[in-house]
Amino acid sequence: MDLTPFKKFALVSLSAAVLTACGSNPTQEETSSSTAGTTTTATQTESTGSTTTTSGTGEASGVSGQTVSGQTANSMAENSMSEANAAKDAAMAALTVFYFDFDKSEVKGEALNALKAHSAYLKLNSSAKVHLAGHADERGTREYNLALGERRGKAVAQILMAEGVAASQIEVISYGEEKPADFSNHAKNRRVELSY
Repeated sequence: MDLTPFKKFALVSLSAAVLTACGSNPTQEETSSSTAGTTTTATQTESTGSTTTTSGTGEASGVSGQTVSGQTANSMAENSMSEANAAKDAAMAALTVFYFDFDKSEVKGEALNALKAHSAYLKLNSSAKVHLAGHADERGTREYNLALGERRGKAVAQILMAEGVAASQIEVISYGEEKPADFSNHAKNRRVELSY
């Protein structure tokens, strides 16, 4: 089938229009609930992301024993889920490979924001586990490089734990010089790889 440039453009435009039409969302979502004498109505406009909440008289007691006024347990759970999803997105977009200077195990300052994003995700998801694989270049003995890779992994683990991640969520392993990222670039081999 021979498509001219105009036909290709028309086909792509038509496909985009169909996908846009199928993906439309309602502009307002209204929920209403009644809990222990409190009537709460929340209206959320998806296009702006704003929420208007109107409460009746009285208050409801939350799960943690705090007084909750103007929000239902469902909206609190939704907020928690969206917070967890945002943390996961930030962690997945953050760096997962952290490089080190020659014969050093100090984490560079440029890695701190990425590690904070990973720690936020791990704190919200206590069942998630992170694997930190330490590496070294081939200079030095095999034993020394295994120990150096482990020190590098533990340095990253210390930062995660300082941010509130449980030690039980972290596994550190060292490969030393055994798994180089690039045979011709020593700097690329001095690293810790973070994976879930």
